Amino acid sequence: MASFTSSGAVSQPRRSFGQVLKSYFYWQYKRGSVHYDVMVTLILLFIFVTPHLWNFGAMPMPISVLEHPIEVTGYGTHGLLVTVRASDVNIPDGASVREVKERLRNAIEPVAGDAVFVERWITTTDAQGHLVWKVWAHR
Repeated sequence: MASFTSSGAVSQPRRSFGQVLKSYFYWQYKRGSVHYDVMVTLILLFIFVTPHLWNFGAMPMPISVLEHPIEVTGYGTHGLLVTVRASDVNIPDGASVREVKERLRNAIEPVAGDAVFVERWITTTDAQGHLVWKVWAHR
């Protein structure tokens, strides 16, 4: 049975906590009401506080620091000839072709970009007599 206030308005019966949560879930409040403001505040808190509390692992990739400069020359329309000092690329003896290709790609990625494809490579010496990798790649 509904009760009346002193002004003659009908007062609503008290709702349980579960009913209030259900009405929050189904968004049953009008704009400007206290419950609407509480819902909006909770949503904004979630949006702005969660990234600080939750580690998404979104860290920039570490860039390998090379001790010697890399020489890049173009060939063809999208091709690159990249010369990198062998001491800057850690390739163990007996490494597979796939492993060599991946390590050379990682070495030239800072200058060629992450969408680079290694076609072929050779080892040779530069003008100063240092052992270098000559890598043909394209984007």
